[in-house]
Amino acid sequence: MPDAKGRRIALGCEGSANKLGIGIIAHDPLTGEAIVLSNVRDTFVSPPGTGFLPKDTARHHRAYFVRVAKKALAASGVSIDEIDCICYTKGPGMGGPLTSVAVGARTLALLWGKELVGVNHCVGHIEMGRAITGASNPVVLYVSGGNTQVIAYAEQRYRIFGETLDIAVGNCLDRFARTLEISNDPAPGYNIEQLAKQGGRVLLDLPYAVKGMDCSFSGILGRADDLAAQMKAGEPGPDGEPFTPADLCFSLQETVFAMLVEITERAMAHVGSNQVLIVGGVGCNERLQEMMGAMAAERGGSVYATDERFCIDNGIMIAHAGLLAYETGFRTPLEESTCTQRFRTDEVFVKWRD
Repeated sequence: MPDAKGRRIALGCEGSANKLGIGIIAHDPLTGEAIVLSNVRDTFVSPPGTGFLPKDTARHHRAYFVRVAKKALAASGVSIDEIDCICYTKGPGMGGPLTSVAVGARTLALLWGKELVGVNHCVGHIEMGRAITGASNPVVLYVSGGNTQVIAYAEQRYRIFGETLDIAVGNCLDRFARTLEISNDPAPGYNIEQLAKQGGRVLLDLPYAVKGMDCSFSGILGRADDLAAQMKAGEPGPDGEPFTPADLCFSLQETVFAMLVEITERAMAHVGSNQVLIVGGVGCNERLQEMMGAMAAERGGSVYATDERFCIDNGIMIAHAGLLAYETGFRTPLEESTCTQRFRTDEVFVKWRD
């Protein structure tokens, strides 16, 4: 039921990868405004040179779920009675972490007598991005550790116009960070971005793999790994001079981001849009935003992006998308409150949009 101010309130639980996030949001029916009441996150960080394994990440989420939930509830200033529904990430994502958080969400729903809403992780990113930036009907570039998609809305679906054919761009960057044994704190992609700012003396030749509106990153990663091995062996670059980890990070970023700009521009031309919304963890990258902004400006358009509070996986985006669905009458019965590693963005019926 609405709170004393007439608002609908949802608690959202996210844990599809190494971020455990719980957030509480309110929707004002009079203004249509989405009000962030709390947005708490705890990240599982693995040692340099390693990735995060599902079993270890799931263990982290189980260990921290209660304390993150308590912190989010305390920060929101609302009571349990005022919360209308519990939203959780149904997928896509890593099986172990997804399951841990789904169990936590079910527990809260049963303990507090609330209804459940299963949410598509990708749709959560899109709706949160739209709410924060005010982008009305953009082409969406969704870039993260697990997904790379170019999306546009049509007929109550988020249609995928292009995507990666193998690994996600964030996975490419993360795995290269392992090759260079870069720290995973606060995030490997962020640390690559900072190193890349020190590079630029030379642009190393890497494969450029765009096929229509699709792209491929595995070959680029393989070649970057080869160059890293040459660097460690003391071999010179193409200009006969030594090259550095910063040069490698710069070259990798420039290449993969140019590919993303190309496929996004192609989608913009196809649907006749002049807005781009960048969502997902890689969307925090300032160089990607700069390159995308230059392209959009040439087309007389604009780029929208959020900061790390909303770009990186978080519970508030799940609460927001879940509450949008809840307000249309959507519910996830307890016996159907499963999770899945594969859940396509275009499988979701977007009933809350015209």
